[in-house]
Amino acid sequence: MNHYILTGTPGSGKTSILRSLELAGYAVVEEAATDIIALRHAQGIAEPWTHATFIDDIANLQKHRQMRIADVSSVQFYDRSPLCTYALSVWLGFPISTTLAAEMERIESAQIYQKQVFFIENLGFCAPTAARKITFEDSLKFEKVHEETYRSFGYECIPIAPQELSTRVEQITRYVSTAN
Repeated sequence: MNHYILTGTPGSGKTSILRSLELAGYAVVEEAATDIIALRHAQGIAEPWTHATFIDDIANLQKHRQMRIADVSSVQFYDRSPLCTYALSVWLGFPISTTLAAEMERIESAQIYQKQVFFIENLGFCAPTAARKITFEDSLKFEKVHEETYRSFGYECIPIAPQELSTRVEQITRYVSTAN
């Protein structure tokens, strides 16, 4: 099991790190929430995160993407995971759905992800995008919800401090190469 999660606050640089890891030859899986938001926007839904199906849509897409590369034996990096979706559900005030609870059970029983998670620390700002409508202040609170969620499920958060992109990527690849 060489499936590593990148998590942290919105706008912390996870996707940039993921792109760099992909260019270095690693198997990567993109974040699902941003894609679900973009799809719903294209369908004319202005605030998809207010709909009850939002969390399940994310969990289902995450599962689909994870299972699509399940047979790849190389190291894999995931831009977020169902634990992030759990944190998002808590943040949005939604009850944990049956779909999300089942996915949480599946990833735990099958030990899908490494218990060491790369916690990408905030950059000191959070730039808004079409999918990211959170203030920097709220992103810091959301960051805490993520950290608490991962720890409550027995994951170790390995901090990746705000530095140059290449330094962050090297820190992650060095950790992975010594762990394998």
